[in-house]
Amino acid sequence: MTKSCVAAASPAFLEAVRQIVGKENVIHSAAELLVYECDAYTLEKSPPTLVVLPNTTAEVAAVVRLCAQYNLPIIPRGAGTSLSGALLPVDGGVMIALTRMNRIIHVDTRNRRALVEAGVVNAWITQAVKSHGLLFAPDPSSQSACTIGGNVATNSGGPHTLKYGVTTNHVLGFEMILPDGETVWLGTTPDGGEDVTGYDLRGSVIGSEGMFGVVTRVLVRLIRSPQSQKTMLGIFESVDDASQTVSDIIAAGIVPAALEMMDQLITRAVEEAYKFGFPLDAGAVLIVELDGLSAGLEKQSQQVIEICRRNKARDVRLAQSEKERTDLWKSRKRAFGAIGRISPNFLTQDGVVPRSRLPEIMRFINATSAKYGLRIPNVFHAGDGNIHPLVLYDERDADQVRRAIAAGHDILHKCIELGGSVSGEHGIGVEKISFMEAQFGRDSLDAMQSLRSAFDPDKRCNPHKMFPGSKRCSDFSPRRQAAV
Repeated sequence: MTKSCVAAASPAFLEAVRQIVGKENVIHSAAELLVYECDAYTLEKSPPTLVVLPNTTAEVAAVVRLCAQYNLPIIPRGAGTSLSGALLPVDGGVMIALTRMNRIIHVDTRNRRALVEAGVVNAWITQAVKSHGLLFAPDPSSQSACTIGGNVATNSGGPHTLKYGVTTNHVLGFEMILPDGETVWLGTTPDGGEDVTGYDLRGSVIGSEGMFGVVTRVLVRLIRSPQSQKTMLGIFESVDDASQTVSDIIAAGIVPAALEMMDQLITRAVEEAYKFGFPLDAGAVLIVELDGLSAGLEKQSQQVIEICRRNKARDVRLAQSEKERTDLWKSRKRAFGAIGRISPNFLTQDGVVPRSRLPEIMRFINATSAKYGLRIPNVFHAGDGNIHPLVLYDERDADQVRRAIAAGHDILHKCIELGGSVSGEHGIGVEKISFMEAQFGRDSLDAMQSLRSAFDPDKRCNPHKMFPGSKRCSDFSPRRQAAV
């Protein structure tokens, strides 16, 4: 495990923090800090100097001002579900965990918006407004745990963003504490109209991985729940046939709410864990969900079924009840958890390729699996080409760690080669820093750094993330050395 490069907090600083938030809201002991040494990207670990659990925006601002006074790094944290090391305290620092700021402050059904604190769990919003016929559209697979502040940090997506868009399309504005402790509001205010003049600073911050400041309250857009839904499970002999089906559905002018694919290895893991009824011998399964007005949806669903059959689907099952639909989505969204039954560890990738190149990237992933002698099941957002290969390994075996990292790197390089990207929704964090120069030119990276400096000139807010040359202490971790 990487040790923090920052010295322990001084007694004066520790006492000052306790005065702000209360002794019970400060985590300082080495044993307790282990919980915060990584996010869901577990390949690299480093504990923070201390963790602060504020309850109000005023407390966050006061803690940030104190950190500025002592020139200490700050690391905003939500539920810790990030998959790219975006929360890694590379050089230690003060982690501001927002999980206790979890109130839905106000729901404005007339204007279809809600004001929530950053620690509100994604799924809670839809649960709170469901009775009004509304929902919050972004639905990451971790939506039962991930928080809105983290969704803003990584511009999270999810299965249904194929039709409805990602987080930035559903966030109107937010309150943020700048690294010097100043409180600002960017975008639409809770009592204002949606039109905002000037530069879109709101959009600039979304996806910045917590490097511009600490988001404390968010004004989210709500949409009307669809009148009707048709959810289908297509069963195919091969990934190629399922991939061609995805392309043909979009080419037919049909925009499903979701188009998700799982290959045989992940389908078997999910079926063993949840007993949904997935066929264990299928090469791939495709989940297609259509939604909208009831009129015309039946015709669209028949078109989709015909396209599936034209591409050699051996069966297409239509969910016959809301329970069947819900169970199907539960199985899909718990896919990562099911992997724990077949492997002690896995490395999740998040590359993107054009939909037309899905068969090619899947063949490459299979070849990569053979090359490194590691199993790589696949579950992904096929509709927008956002792949999630899971490289299975055992972290107790240094050689497996090395091969897992190498396999992941090969896959991401191939995504770039095919005209895609190294991340669709998980972000760059510490995991993908080395890919930034391969994907972006120097001028683009300089522009990004200049924008960051406008918000955080001292680079104290979630430092050592995203940009080449930004890592220090963790570059020398035993885990990373083993992988080189």
